[in-house]
Amino acid sequence: MLPAGVCVVTARDAAGSPRGLLATSVSSYSASPPSLLLSVARSARSHSAITEGRRFGVHLLRAERGLAIAERFAAKAEDKFAGLAWRWDEGVPCLEDVIWYLRCRRSATFGHHDHTIVVGDVEVGEVHPGEPLLYARRRMDWLLRPGE
Repeated sequence: MLPAGVCVVTARDAAGSPRGLLATSVSSYSASPPSLLLSVARSARSHSAITEGRRFGVHLLRAERGLAIAERFAAKAEDKFAGLAWRWDEGVPCLEDVIWYLRCRRSATFGHHDHTIVVGDVEVGEVHPGEPLLYARRRMDWLLRPGE
Protein backbone atom coordinates (compact mmCIF):
# COMPACT_ATOMS: atom_id res chain seq x y z
CA MET A 1 0.00 0.00 0.00
CA LEU A 2 1.30 3.43 -0.90
CA PRO A 3 1.53 6.08 1.81
CA ALA A 4 -1.48 8.40 1.76
CA GLY A 5 -2.27 11.80 3.18
CA VAL A 6 -4.43 11.67 6.28
CA CYS A 7 -7.63 13.61 5.62
CA VAL A 8 -10.76 14.47 7.53
CA VAL A 9 -13.94 14.68 5.48
CA THR A 10 -16.70 16.87 6.91
CA ALA A 11 -20.32 17.66 6.07
CA ARG A 12 -23.50 19.00 7.66
CA ASP A 13 -26.13 16.40 8.48
CA ALA A 14 -29.87 16.76 7.86
CA ALA A 15 -30.34 18.22 11.37
CA GLY A 16 -27.71 20.90 10.70
CA SER A 17 -24.98 19.38 12.90
CA PRO A 18 -21.34 19.01 11.82
CA ARG A 19 -20.21 15.47 11.00
CA GLY A 20 -16.84 14.10 10.01
CA LEU A 21 -14.67 11.05 9.53
CA LEU A 22 -11.05 10.14 8.99
CA ALA A 23 -10.20 9.12 5.42
CA THR A 24 -7.08 7.94 3.66
CA SER A 25 -8.99 6.97 0.52
CA VAL A 26 -9.07 10.43 -1.05
CA SER A 27 -7.75 10.85 -4.58
CA SER A 28 -7.58 13.37 -7.38
CA TYR A 29 -10.16 12.55 -10.04
CA SER A 30 -10.01 15.19 -12.76
CA ALA A 31 -8.17 18.42 -13.48
CA SER A 32 -10.95 19.88 -15.62
CA PRO A 33 -13.14 20.49 -13.77
CA PRO A 34 -11.02 20.05 -10.63
CA SER A 35 -12.53 17.14 -8.76
CA LEU A 36 -11.69 14.38 -6.32
CA LEU A 37 -13.11 11.09 -5.18
CA LEU A 38 -13.34 9.46 -1.82
CA SER A 39 -14.65 6.24 -0.37
CA VAL A 40 -17.01 6.23 2.62
CA ALA A 41 -17.93 3.07 4.55
CA ARG A 42 -21.69 2.60 4.68
CA SER A 43 -21.32 1.84 8.40
CA ALA A 44 -19.80 5.28 9.12
CA ARG A 45 -21.96 7.62 11.21
CA SER A 46 -21.16 10.41 8.74
CA HIS A 47 -22.10 8.35 5.67
CA SER A 48 -25.47 9.97 4.98
CA ALA A 49 -24.22 13.51 5.66
CA ILE A 50 -21.39 13.07 3.13
CA THR A 51 -23.18 10.97 0.51
CA GLU A 52 -26.54 12.75 0.54
CA GLY A 53 -25.55 16.33 1.32
CA ARG A 54 -24.90 18.89 -1.38
CA ARG A 55 -21.39 19.81 -0.20
CA PHE A 56 -18.55 18.36 1.84
CA GLY A 57 -15.07 19.44 2.91
CA VAL A 58 -11.74 17.62 2.70
CA HIS A 59 -8.94 18.62 5.07
CA LEU A 60 -5.32 17.39 4.86
CA LEU A 61 -3.94 17.20 8.40
CA ARG A 62 -0.61 18.59 9.60
CA ALA A 63 2.24 16.26 10.58
CA GLU A 64 3.06 18.16 13.76
CA ARG A 65 -0.46 18.39 15.22
CA GLY A 66 -2.67 16.16 13.14
CA LEU A 67 -2.37 12.87 15.02
CA ALA A 68 -4.74 13.94 17.82
CA ILE A 69 -7.27 15.16 15.25
CA ALA A 70 -6.88 11.93 13.25
CA GLU A 71 -7.53 9.82 16.34
CA ARG A 72 -10.58 11.91 17.23
CA PHE A 73 -12.17 11.54 13.80
CA ALA A 74 -11.32 7.82 13.64
CA ALA A 75 -13.20 7.24 16.91
CA LYS A 76 -16.94 6.68 17.35
CA ALA A 77 -17.45 9.82 19.47
CA GLU A 78 -20.75 11.64 18.97
CA ASP A 79 -19.34 15.21 18.89
CA LYS A 80 -15.96 15.08 17.18
CA PHE A 81 -15.86 18.87 16.84
CA ALA A 82 -16.01 19.71 20.57
CA GLY A 83 -12.97 21.77 21.54
CA LEU A 84 -11.63 22.06 17.97
CA ALA A 85 -11.13 25.29 16.06
CA TRP A 86 -13.55 25.21 13.14
CA ARG A 87 -16.07 27.39 11.26
CA TRP A 88 -18.92 27.03 8.81
CA ASP A 89 -18.06 27.57 5.13
CA GLU A 90 -21.21 27.66 2.97
CA GLY A 91 -22.73 24.95 5.14
CA VAL A 92 -19.56 22.85 5.36
CA PRO A 93 -17.66 22.42 8.65
CA CYS A 94 -14.16 23.77 7.97
CA LEU A 95 -11.36 22.75 10.36
CA GLU A 96 -8.73 25.36 11.16
CA ASP A 97 -4.99 24.63 11.27
CA VAL A 98 -4.79 22.14 8.40
CA ILE A 99 -2.41 21.97 5.41
CA TRP A 100 -5.20 22.38 2.92
CA TYR A 101 -8.97 22.50 2.79
CA LEU A 102 -11.18 21.87 -0.24
CA ARG A 103 -14.90 22.59 -0.29
CA CYS A 104 -16.54 20.27 -2.79
CA ARG A 105 -19.96 19.99 -4.37
CA ARG A 106 -21.07 16.36 -4.56
CA SER A 107 -21.49 15.50 -8.24
CA ALA A 108 -21.82 11.69 -8.22
CA THR A 109 -22.06 8.70 -5.90
CA PHE A 110 -21.58 5.01 -6.64
CA GLY A 111 -22.33 2.15 -4.30
CA HIS A 112 -19.73 -0.63 -4.30
CA HIS A 113 -19.82 -3.47 -1.77
CA ASP A 114 -19.78 -1.92 1.73
CA HIS A 115 -18.64 1.56 0.61
CA THR A 116 -19.98 4.51 -1.33
CA ILE A 117 -17.63 6.26 -3.74
CA VAL A 118 -18.25 9.99 -3.83
CA VAL A 119 -17.07 12.34 -6.59
CA GLY A 120 -16.86 15.99 -5.64
CA ASP A 121 -16.18 19.03 -7.81
CA VAL A 122 -13.86 21.44 -6.01
CA GLU A 123 -15.55 24.80 -5.42
CA VAL A 124 -12.89 26.53 -3.33
CA GLY A 125 -9.61 25.68 -1.66
CA GLU A 126 -7.22 26.99 0.98
CA VAL A 127 -3.54 26.05 1.20
CA HIS A 128 -1.31 26.69 4.21
CA PRO A 129 2.40 25.98 4.79
CA GLY A 130 3.55 22.88 6.63
CA GLU A 131 4.17 19.16 6.27
CA PRO A 132 1.28 16.70 5.79
CA LEU A 133 0.47 13.81 8.07
CA LEU A 134 0.90 10.52 6.19
CA TYR A 135 -0.43 6.99 6.74
CA ALA A 136 1.17 3.72 5.62
CA ARG A 137 0.93 -0.02 6.19
CA ARG A 138 -2.69 0.21 7.41
CA ARG A 139 -1.63 1.10 10.94
CA MET A 140 -1.99 4.36 12.79
CA ASP A 141 1.38 3.81 14.47
CA TRP A 142 2.95 3.97 11.04
CA LEU A 143 2.02 7.58 10.58
CA LEU A 144 5.07 9.13 9.02
CA ARG A 145 6.54 12.58 9.01
CA PRO A 146 8.53 13.51 5.89
CA GLY A 147 12.26 13.51 6.56
CA GLU A 148 12.11 11.06 9.52
